[in-house]
Amino acid sequence: MKYTDWQTKRRLEIEYQESLNQLVGNFFKKLPHLKVVYPNDIMTAFKDYCQNGNFSKYVLAATSRMATGLYVDSARTWREAARKGMQGPKIFELLKTELDGPVGVRVKEIITQNAMLIQSLPDDVASDVTRFIQQETAKGLRAKEIQSGLKYMPSMDAMREKVSELTTARIALIARTETSKASTALTRARSEMIGSDWYIWRTSKDARVRDSHRIMDRVIVSWTDAPNPERIAGVKSKLGAYHAGDAPNDRCYPEPIISINRVSWPAKVHASGRIVTMTQSGFMRFAGMESRQAA
Repeated sequence: MKYTDWQTKRRLEIEYQESLNQLVGNFFKKLPHLKVVYPNDIMTAFKDYCQNGNFSKYVLAATSRMATGLYVDSARTWREAARKGMQGPKIFELLKTELDGPVGVRVKEIITQNAMLIQSLPDDVASDVTRFIQQETAKGLRAKEIQSGLKYMPSMDAMREKVSELTTARIALIARTETSKASTALTRARSEMIGSDWYIWRTSKDARVRDSHRIMDRVIVSWTDAPNPERIAGVKSKLGAYHAGDAPNDRCYPEPIISINRVSWPAKVHASGRIVTMTQSGFMRFAGMESRQAA
């Protein structure tokens, strides 16, 4: 199998994004019929809409579809890996009952976390809307208004368009980031179930890959020692340490190491905040695999 088989399927991200856009789009369809008198009241109405019980129910359904889709899709990849690896029987057995264990717990956590994230959309968009109002106010002030002490506000149409634009952009970011993070979480949970402590960091290998992630491409990483790609690359950032697929707007993904013999050696390895090249025997000593085999 190819390492790209472990990559999060783009269609799952798109389907999730479309579901969320449809949910929020319903608000803007209803907006003309709501009692919104002033432009800045749109955010209040949007918050009320997102706290509605029906909205919560539909959000839960959308996030459940995303998490379930990832779970089913990645399970196929793990079955394929099981057919070609020495750990095949162990993986097949774990896949039968995994929803009753850590993987099932992780799926539920993904659904809950994403549902809460979507319901907090108005709070996330509010700060951007405030900046927009301030910018429009600065542009719209006139001598008469300054003299009379009147405040300028953007029009109802301008506000509606801006809130829609900001919400759509935020949803696109959520869909990409959270689908990727959920995929990484499932890969990690399954890896830990079979005792696989390491993965290979993979990038999408296109022009949009950030420099700090390009450095991490094909690097072997321990699940217990997340790297800080920006620090390694000498880039200032507040992201800190994280795994492949866990950064905002991240399209990287982890390829779990199910068999050490299927890795191309020598290989780059993340060790104590640095990237070093190791042979297979050197890596096995570093990872403590030799003592395990001897036992």
